[in-house]
Amino acid sequence: METIYLAGGCLWGVQEFVKTLPGVLSTEAGRANGTTDTLEGDYDGYAECVKTTFDPTIVTVERLMRYLFEIIDPYSVNQQGIDIGEKYRTGVYSEVPHHLVEARAFIDGRSDAGRIAVEVKPLTNYVRSADEHQDRLTRCPDDYCHIPKTLLEKYKVGSNR
Repeated sequence: METIYLAGGCLWGVQEFVKTLPGVLSTEAGRANGTTDTLEGDYDGYAECVKTTFDPTIVTVERLMRYLFEIIDPYSVNQQGIDIGEKYRTGVYSEVPHHLVEARAFIDGRSDAGRIAVEVKPLTNYVRSADEHQDRLTRCPDDYCHIPKTLLEKYKVGSNR
């Protein structure tokens, strides 16, 4: 099993989407690449993200990137939907170098690569989000989410794919 950290704006929707993907074994809402060990204040440079544990024999990093690009505006800097700020930037973070190589190759292979604002960086720090943010949209399905409900449902078992 391997772990990668996916940032796509507000983590509520990203977690709700990612946990339904084939090959994803578990998810955890958190913050990546900030400068502190706590989530006090304005999150000190963190990006909202989803810690994603996956089976690489079922889903590749390249495929996870394709999934991520279904739910983000890859050209937007520090904004997804109505959420604005550095913590809503898009990115892919990992402690495993080949994950970053694969993510970068996915972006570089696109015809719009020069316009893409998605960070691809080593994970330098991770902090788990509070319990109230874990699986938030499962518990509170009517809360705001920048991802259309049709996409949130797309890969759920039993849905029309």
